[in-house]
Amino acid sequence: MTINEIQDELIDDFSFYTDWMEKYEYIIQLGKEVPLIDEKYKTDNYIIKGCQSKVWLYPEMLDGKIYFKADSDAVITKGLVSLMVKVLSGHTPKEIAEADLYFIDKIGLKEHLSPTRANGLLAMVKQMKLYAIALMNK
Repeated sequence: MTINEIQDELIDDFSFYTDWMEKYEYIIQLGKEVPLIDEKYKTDNYIIKGCQSKVWLYPEMLDGKIYFKADSDAVITKGLVSLMVKVLSGHTPKEIAEADLYFIDKIGLKEHLSPTRANGLLAMVKQMKLYAIALMNK
């Protein structure tokens, strides 16, 4: 699936939930499905700066595509990084670097996250795109 197809699927998934408590539960559930980072990468080198919680993100390049693994010490944040991994993992560095992540606005994340969580989400997006740019010529 393309990045946009995955985003559209997530928008559809979130549309099934009528209130934000249900949407938060779904985000928490997604966090349980994130490909977990190996403990050896839970270092300062892989912490996302700008998140209030601890969030680790590890990129792995395989066959020209980046696969992300992640973890967090907070359930909502783990769900948020899981969303980002779901959308961007398994794509080329160019696709990731150029991705328009419109699903964040369409599902209402910006309006319903606390300012610190919203900043953390933006930090995740920025870090994933920076990894993509760094790996683009490898």
